[in-house]
Amino acid sequence: MDSQTCLEILRNVYKDNQFISYCGISIDAVRYGEATLSLVVDNTKHTNQYGFTHGGALEALADIALGVACATVGKRVMTLSFNMNFIKNIHAGERATAVAVVRHNGRRTMVVDVDTTTDDGELMTRATATMFVRDLYDNIPAVW
Repeated sequence: MDSQTCLEILRNVYKDNQFISYCGISIDAVRYGEATLSLVVDNTKHTNQYGFTHGGALEALADIALGVACATVGKRVMTLSFNMNFIKNIHAGERATAVAVVRHNGRRTMVVDVDTTTDDGELMTRATATMFVRDLYDNIPAVW
């Protein structure tokens, strides 16, 4: 398996997910144990009363990135715990990019870190999650 093949498989897996579609989240790139996703902030659905990106939108982006990173090692997961620190915010029209990296790839649990940045590379959020391994993907190998 190569990164492009894995990316195509995962885009196909997630293409019918209504939540991801509604949020406008895109899977931009994957490597083994790593995923990059992004979201262009839409003021009709992602912002709070102050015009900044709502924390829940950034949490959703990070959580989905965590799941995609786990999928790159062939595992279907569910979030057990999730901790996010908010450092900076952005406004509508700007892009948030989340990069998730698998730090622990266990048989039943995984630990994944995700940083969300602005287009200028400024750190917006940092999150760590523990994931429960539900089962395996048939078409994504555990090692590639």
